Amino acid sequence: MQFDLFDEQRNLLFGAPTYADFKDRLAGSGCTKCGLAESRQQIVVDRGRPGTGIMAIGEGPGAEEDRQGAAFVGKAGKLFDKVMASVGIDTNRDMLIANVVKCRPPENRTPGKAEAQACLPFLEKQISLANPAIIILLGATSLRHLDPEKKDFAMADEAGKFFALPAYPDRRFMVLYHPAALLYNARLKPDMWAHVQDLKRELDAMGLPRN
Repeated sequence: MQFDLFDEQRNLLFGAPTYADFKDRLAGSGCTKCGLAESRQQIVVDRGRPGTGIMAIGEGPGAEEDRQGAAFVGKAGKLFDKVMASVGIDTNRDMLIANVVKCRPPENRTPGKAEAQACLPFLEKQISLANPAIIILLGATSLRHLDPEKKDFAMADEAGKFFALPAYPDRRFMVLYHPAALLYNARLKPDMWAHVQDLKRELDAMGLPRN
């Protein structure tokens, strides 16, 4: 990360030595790098615990996340908690959950490219400090922005796959359906169940989560 000698706030933020420091500084930064700042209640950094070796990345905060200041606490988040609990993963204790963007898009729309790019340095800093071995990408938006080469694809072809990205060495990625999709399409549930079973086997083989 390059430092801007004329931007003391940015230097303070990206110079944070620990994840906890970075989270506190970002949450209190009053960031205005994109238009999402105009309608948010607060910056939503994450939920869960860094350092476990597992991270999940979703799309962006919704209304409940914006109100509480925590990621994945609405209906989709509660379903994700249940899905992970079915394979013995406590989302608050065993993983870190973040989003592509940290501020709620109006009407819960999909974040735009410029908005995602404005927030990407924050997400990259989170990944660097949390140091996950496995990163779960929840839905098409997180896949598209973490892997810009993915442009035209069907989630049915990507969900359940493990892969690597050169920009994030020493980390493995897995795509899962966004839990919000399961709320609207129950036919995805058998596939999701099979995918999280594969995830559990991979985590067990890697000795994750770390205590």
